[in-house]
Formats: sequence, structure tokens, C-alpha cells
Amino acid sequence: MVKPWYKQFWPWFLIALPLTVVVWTIITVIIFAQNEVSLVTEDYYKKGKGINIDLSKIKIAKELQLQADVMTNGREIVIQFDRGQLDHYPALSAEFAHRTLEDRDFSRMLSSDAKGNYRFIVDETIDIKGPWFVKLSPHDGQWIIQGRVNFPSSLPTRLMN
Repeated sequence: MVKPWYKQFWPWFLIALPLTVVVWTIITVIIFAQNEVSLVTEDYYKKGKGINIDLSKIKIAKELQLQADVMTNGREIVIQFDRGQLDHYPALSAEFAHRTLEDRDFSRMLSSDAKGNYRFIVDETIDIKGPWFVKLSPHDGQWIIQGRVNFPSSLPTRLMN
């Protein structure tokens, strides 16, 4: 006696294969729709014009012989600033941008101690491990020192212009 098709193994196996692909495709689309990665900027023209302004600010920092080193001590970030031709240690705006995760970016306004060290404690909510782009500028924004730093780093990493 021959069984009807719906009681046999092979038809259900052949139906399950494409059905599995459809289900996993829907799950993948939902995951990617909820976790958008923003690696490309929409206002690329304005960003391009801003790069030219940044280059002139970098040139000013080089002319003033400004340098900075960044390191970590636990959750504390220490910026050692060499003021070059400046008469005093200015208040610095420090911007930290993660390479791929825009929601982790943060900035701090810092003042120095007598030796030119700028220190601050990173909140527990911010995971500082991994590669970061660091940009330092004074309150008036006349110059910029920037570079890439891999945290944690107990040895100073020089920010390069």
C-alpha cells in the first residue's frame, strides 16, 4: 500500500529547505534594519570642505610646534601636552571618535595641571577598548592636533598631524 504524499518524508524535506531560507532571510533583514551602521556621511560635500579648513589648522599647530601624547591608566585618560611656542597651557576640547561605532563618540573640555597634563576619568558606560581617533583643539579652535590611539595604552601614543 502506498502512503499519500503528505505522509512521506521527502516532500516535507524538499519543502523545508526553501522555507528555512525564507525564514532566515526575514530574520536577517529585521536584524540589519534595527542595527544600522553609519559609515558613510550624507553631507560629504560639507565634510570635504571641512577637511581643507582642518588642514590649515593642522599647519598652524605644526608652526607652533605643538605635540601631544595620549595614554591610559585604568579608566583614566592622560593627555601630555607640549605647548611649543604658546605662553600658557590652554583649555582643550578633546574629541574621541570610535572607528565604526558612532554612538560611542564623546568629547570633553579639559584644563591642565602645572606640568601640562590633562586628565579625566571615563564613565563606566563608555567602553574605551579598541581603536579611537582623538582630536585636540583649543577653546577658540585656531589649531588642531589629531591622531589614532589604540586603548588601553599604558605607553604614551603620539598624536600626529
